[in-house]
Amino acid sequence: MDTETIKQQVKSYILREFLPGESPTALTDTTELVTHGVLDSLATLKLVTFLEEEYGISLEAHEVDAEHLNTLPAIAALVFSKRK
Repeated sequence: MDTETIKQQVKSYILREFLPGESPTALTDTTELVTHGVLDSLATLKLVTFLEEEYGISLEAHEVDAEHLNTLPAIAALVFSKRK
């Protein structure tokens, strides 16, 4: 599985769970999920749980921050790196 596939799966999840009714075009690779309030602390926790269960990975506390979870490409890169 490549980062593009992961990115699309995560995008679908975020749209379904946190942005219902929002146009998929509104969520781009540059949308800042954490710093612009798409993901609050509870939503971030739900996203981390989804990533761990969906991809069979375990995220460390220092990885659950805006640096790693702020954009779709960053999330995909993190998941991809943990799956190796």
